[in-house]
Amino acid sequence: MNSTITQFADSLKSIRSMGVSDVLDILIVAVVVYAAIGFIRKTNSIKVANGILLLVLALWLSSVLRLSVTNFLLRQVFEIGILAVIILFQPEIRRALEKVGSSQLFAIFGKEWGVQGMEHVIAQTVYACEDMAKSHTGALIIFERDNRLNEVRGSGTYVDAYVSSELLKNVFFNKSPLHDGAAIVKDGRLMSAGCMLPLSRNTNLSRDLGMRHRAGIGITENTDAVAVIISEESGSISVAVDGLLKRHLSLDMFEAILRQELLPAEETDRETWFDRLKQRKGNKHAEERDQRKE
Repeated sequence: MNSTITQFADSLKSIRSMGVSDVLDILIVAVVVYAAIGFIRKTNSIKVANGILLLVLALWLSSVLRLSVTNFLLRQVFEIGILAVIILFQPEIRRALEKVGSSQLFAIFGKEWGVQGMEHVIAQTVYACEDMAKSHTGALIIFERDNRLNEVRGSGTYVDAYVSSELLKNVFFNKSPLHDGAAIVKDGRLMSAGCMLPLSRNTNLSRDLGMRHRAGIGITENTDAVAVIISEESGSISVAVDGLLKRHLSLDMFEAILRQELLPAEETDRETWFDRLKQRKGNKHAEERDQRKE
């Protein structure tokens, strides 16, 4: 009992003696641990984490029980294991570093694409996808955001043209030499077409997803890009973000997702192009009815 009281008193003294640097140190460690847990959950690496936890437990037990040889071997495994983990999670670590390097802190040094320009791109994309979905034309459009896709863009044909519905439909026309690859859109311009993308490594994906959908999911697992996929079989429109696929989208939902992901937060609440189109059609029908009555 006395030992417990003594430990409690020592803990209170330690807390009272803490300075600003100690609090900052604890907060940094907490943020790192929280980020590591989120990283493990997001990358489906729970089995790897369990294996590392077991090794740590075994290392501690070997030290407590004074198992010198076992402890030595486990320490060697840990030294090699650090390199193995870095190699194993190289894509995820690279993505995290790219996010840090391309954060808003450094955005002031780069060229920002205007909101009006991006609204035009979204409207033209919705126009094109509406027609391609009706004709069951397969398409894969990637919107590059903070993470640069230089290697992916380099794997295709350089285009560098303003985005228009006609251009997108021509790129994915089934007799076009570029229709099998992905089109990369960056800062409101169609930079490359016919690009090759990494396939998703997620083994839990539905079996009815083809290579186009798996490629769209794959690029969003490794970067912050937004992937638009049109199924050649069903003509359905899907959007992949952060490795998650939203399927069978209506046109208004499709545009809403693009606006949410590609426009600043304050712009997403504005009236969408699809709403304006429906309103114009409704006004036109009302005028025709009024003319017939007259």
